[in-house]
Amino acid sequence: MPSSRPRSPRLASPRSPNRPSRGGRSGLPSPRADPTIYRMVASCHYLVLPVAMAASLLLSAQAGTPTTLNWEEWKASRRESIGGTNGWSTVVGLAWLEEGTNIVGSASGSRVPLPKGRAPAVAGRLLRSGDRVEFEAAPEVEARVGGRVVTRTLLLADEPGPPTRLEIGPLALTLIRRGERLGIRTRDPGSPARAAFKGLEYFPPSDAWRLEGRFEPLTNAPPLRITDVTGATKEEKSPGSIRFLVGGREYHLAVLEDAETKDFFILFRDGTSGKSTYPTGRFLHAAHPDPSGRVWLDFNRAYNPPCAFTSYATCPLPPRVNWLPFPVEAGEKLSHLQH
Repeated sequence: MPSSRPRSPRLASPRSPNRPSRGGRSGLPSPRADPTIYRMVASCHYLVLPVAMAASLLLSAQAGTPTTLNWEEWKASRRESIGGTNGWSTVVGLAWLEEGTNIVGSASGSRVPLPKGRAPAVAGRLLRSGDRVEFEAAPEVEARVGGRVVTRTLLLADEPGPPTRLEIGPLALTLIRRGERLGIRTRDPGSPARAAFKGLEYFPPSDAWRLEGRFEPLTNAPPLRITDVTGATKEEKSPGSIRFLVGGREYHLAVLEDAETKDFFILFRDGTSGKSTYPTGRFLHAAHPDPSGRVWLDFNRAYNPPCAFTSYATCPLPPRVNWLPFPVEAGEKLSHLQH
């Protein structure tokens, strides 16, 4: 899949580490040693039992929700992926390269435009020959790769990756490949969007949206046609689908393999899309199934695509088969930085 997918932490194990341990001796007097205590315990039996059952149900619900530590770590990772120095809120440009010479700079008419006041009028040029792209710095322009000053360097794309990170002043440029297209994505840690970023909003985490499903592998199935926000379409092989129940009815979601995070990657839309969540849909990861085929879908960790935070991402859109007809009121909500 295109690398407009931000990295996502792995889902927590279905078994929560918060499960209460079995208690030892309480230290209270034995009811049989004192008839008065025995009568008190007997008379309270019908009061204690419902309370104990309620407490047990509460603990059971807590055990299924993301643990406080893991949930906070996951949210911190999401915040960094958007508002960090290399986050999606820093992306300020995307320019598709032509064959031959492509001028890079802040001057008007540059094929790869850079923010004015943040880069020289002409920072250099990119020379494209088929799939090969080289950067040549303009005289007196200091460009760096890996901390080393370069005057001319070959750029590697994000597919298969990792891409070369070319730094010109405070800006970072990377080469991206989308099918036959090659483009330059520009990041600026001083972007207005990053300065305005105040964090992410979520629905309250709920055990009701942590669903057990069954993975159904597909053999010789036609590939999924995935269209991105730029209109480009790519065929992706799907290893199968996850079937699950909501309100007593069965639904399914087609999955993709994420080679980077080594789990399932899911694009989906639902009844909240365009209302309380991002209009095009959201992303979700799920661990591979256990030996019995069981999979956990934790919609509490559904998150917005990069396009929610920058106009210069190439986010894939959920295929029609992954449009859920009900609202999933879990996970990440609309951001104030939506695009």
